[in-house]
Amino acid sequence: MDLYPLFQALVLGIVEGLTEFLPISSTGHLILAGDLLDFNDERGKLFEIVIQSGAILAVVWEYRHRFGKVLAGLPGDPLARRFVANLAIAFLPLAILGLLFGKAIKATLFAPIPVAIAFIAGALVILWAERRTHTITIQSVDEIGPWDALKLGFAQACALIPGTSRSGATIIGGLFFGLSRQAATEFSFFLAVPTLGAATLYQLYKERQLLVWDDLGLWIVGFVSAFVSAFLCVRWLLRYISHHDFTIFAWYRIAFGLVVIMTWQWGIVDWTSP
Repeated sequence: MDLYPLFQALVLGIVEGLTEFLPISSTGHLILAGDLLDFNDERGKLFEIVIQSGAILAVVWEYRHRFGKVLAGLPGDPLARRFVANLAIAFLPLAILGLLFGKAIKATLFAPIPVAIAFIAGALVILWAERRTHTITIQSVDEIGPWDALKLGFAQACALIPGTSRSGATIIGGLFFGLSRQAATEFSFFLAVPTLGAATLYQLYKERQLLVWDDLGLWIVGFVSAFVSAFLCVRWLLRYISHHDFTIFAWYRIAFGLVVIMTWQWGIVDWTSP
C-alpha cells in the first residue's frame, strides 16, 4: 500500500487547519505546500478546497452554543436574525466577485511567486493597520450592523487574491472599520462558515467527475487533520489576541514571502512558473 498520498493528505490538512484562521493565508500556504508535495494538479486543488470543511467544523464546534442559540432564536429573537443577516450580507461581495472574476484570478495568480508577492504586500497592510490609531466603536459581534457587515464583506473579498488571507483581510478590515480585535476575529470565524461552506459545495459540484472512491482515505485523513489543527489554532488565537496584536504575523509573512522568492531566484526550489 502506497502511504505517500496519505502523508500528502495529512500535511495539507494540518497546513489548512493551522493557517485558515490566522492572517497568513491558507490558500497561499496550500498552493506552496501542494507544489512542494507534487499534489498541485486539478485533483489536488479540489482536495485543498474540500478539506476546508474540517476547518469549518472546528469553528462550529468551538461556538456550538452560540450557533445553537442563534438557530433556536431565529423565529423570534431580533439579535439572532440580525446575526444571520449580517453573515449573509458579508458573504455576498466575495460570492459575486468570485463568480465574476474567480476563473481569471485562478488562471493568473494561483502560483507560488504571485502568492509570495501577495504575502509581502499583505504584511505591509497589517503593519500599517497596527501602527495607526485604533479607535474602537464596536466592541462585540452583536453590535455589528448591516453597513458594517457589508464593509467587512468587501474586505473579505480581497482574499480572492491568493496569498492575501481571508481571515486576515476580514480582521484587519475590521480594525480599520472600528471593531475591537475580539469582535473582528470572531466575526471572521463566523463568516468562514458560509464562505468556506459555499466554496466547498460549489467545487464539489463543479469538479464532481474528479471524485472517486479510491480517494476516500485521502478525504478522511485531510478532513480530520484539518479539523484538529484548526480547532487548536482557533483556541490559541482567541487567547493570543487578548494580549497581543498581529504584528508578528506580518513579519512572518514577509519572511515567508522572501524565502519563496529567493529560493526561486537562486534555483534552490523549482517552484511552478507563474
